Amino acid sequence: MNPRKNRFVFVAGLHRTGTTLLARIIGSHPQVAAISDSPAPENEGCYLQGAIPHTALHGRPGHYATAPEEHYTEASAYNMLETKERLLNDWRPWFPPDKPWWIEKSPVNLTRMRLYQQLFPSSQFIVILRHPQVMAAALAKWVDTDPQELVRYALDAYDLMSNDLAYLHSALLIRYEDLVADADGVRRSTFAFLSLDDQPTGLEIMDGNRRYRVSDDLDEELKARMEKWGYRAGGQCDPFEPICRHPLRDIREAVESAPKSKRFINSQSCEQKEQKANIRQ
Repeated sequence: MNPRKNRFVFVAGLHRTGTTLLARIIGSHPQVAAISDSPAPENEGCYLQGAIPHTALHGRPGHYATAPEEHYTEASAYNMLETKERLLNDWRPWFPPDKPWWIEKSPVNLTRMRLYQQLFPSSQFIVILRHPQVMAAALAKWVDTDPQELVRYALDAYDLMSNDLAYLHSALLIRYEDLVADADGVRRSTFAFLSLDDQPTGLEIMDGNRRYRVSDDLDEELKARMEKWGYRAGGQCDPFEPICRHPLRDIREAVESAPKSKRFINSQSCEQKEQKANIRQ
C-alpha cells in the first residue's frame, strides 16, 4: 500500500449517536472502502489492530470519552512510526487498495483524532453528535447510569472534542438530527468535504429519535450547556450550522452552503401535533 494514494477518513462519536449510519453513507461511495464481514462488533477497526491496546473496557459506553487515559494526543507514547506501521499492517487486509479513501468507524476515534492526525497527516475526521438526552435514553439498555449523569458525560465529551478540533487540519462536525432531517444535503456536504462527487446511497434513513421520549426536567446548568450545540431540553433542536475545518476554502464553502435544516422537534411533540390536528378535524 502506498499511503500517498490511500487516505483515511475517521468517523467518530459517542456510542448511540449515529456513527454506524454515517459510516454506511460514506462507505456507499464507490471511491470509499469500508471494513466489512469482520469479527469485530459493528466492524470497528479499534478491535482489528494491536498497535493500541483496546478491549471492551477501554471503549466502555458512558465512560471512555472522558477518561484521561483514553485521550490520545500528540504527546501520546503511541505517537511513533512503529504504531503507524502496525496499524497499517493490521488494517490493510480489510481494505481493497484500489479505492482512494479508507473509512474507519469506531466511537473511540473521538478521543484519538489528534494522535491519528500525527500518524496519518493526510487523514480527515468526521464527528457526529446527537441530542444528549436522546443519546442517554438510547444508551440506557447498555448501562445503568443515571440519565442526567449520562447527559453530563455527553456534554463533557463534546467539550473535550471541541477543544481537540482546534488542533485538526481537516474535520467536519455534524449532528444526527440534521442528518436524518436532510439526508441528501448532509450527504452532499460530507462528500464535498472528502472532495468526492455526490452519489445517492440508496439507504433508507429513519429518524431514530422518534423512538424515545425524554423529559423537559433537566438541571439548569445542563440546559445551558446544551444550547451551545443547538439542543434544548425535551429532545428538541434548533438550527445548527456544521463546523468545517479544511485547508481549502472552496471545500469549506461547499459544506457551509448546504441547505440549513429547519427547526426539529422530538417525537413526543410530533404526536402532540397529530393529536391536535385530529381534534380540529
